[in-house]
Amino acid sequence: MVSKKEELNSREKNAVRIIRNYIMNEGELPTVRELMSEMGYKSPRSAAEVLEKLATKGVLQRASDGSLKFIDVDTEDSERAETVGVPLVGEVACGTPIFAEENIRAYIPVSVKLAKAPNKYFFLRAKGDSMNQRGINDGDLVLIKQQNTATNGDLVVALIDDSATIKELQKTNEMVILLPRSTNAIHQPIILTQDFQLQGIVITSIPNL
Repeated sequence: MVSKKEELNSREKNAVRIIRNYIMNEGELPTVRELMSEMGYKSPRSAAEVLEKLATKGVLQRASDGSLKFIDVDTEDSERAETVGVPLVGEVACGTPIFAEENIRAYIPVSVKLAKAPNKYFFLRAKGDSMNQRGINDGDLVLIKQQNTATNGDLVVALIDDSATIKELQKTNEMVILLPRSTNAIHQPIILTQDFQLQGIVITSIPNL
């Protein structure tokens, strides 16, 4: 993560804080009108100008399709703990690399004590209540260490039916069972063969505040 605090004015720093909070709660960048509302502007043009300034200064990165991606920066005056930017990814189709450009919504700063080098990490936003007995609730951000191996009892991310799912792993010699851990009886185990696509294991979850 690169420090840009010397280059940002107070208005831009405020926009960065708003964008951070929005990403943590919604999993994506605010729209121009949402940023306009949060910053108290009366015109979307004012918010759009702030976004362009942040893109010019490297806080936002414009993709080839014109969309913006948040590259987090140090906007505080005090010294911050050492962090690394971990990508927040959206829906992941089977066969698509987890860090493919189209999957990454933002980069979120994480302590290097949690995201330890040289491993790779990513965030997913949990959907539903299938793992609420293991402390993962709807809307939580889940920190995943990318790897293709796991042991019984690990919470894993697997690609099932073109989307990522978080479940508890149990395996035998012939099959893999992905178990929900939920107070909601509607959720049932998923039974697979050994060649399923394992994307990583859960390190921790961050409540949807």
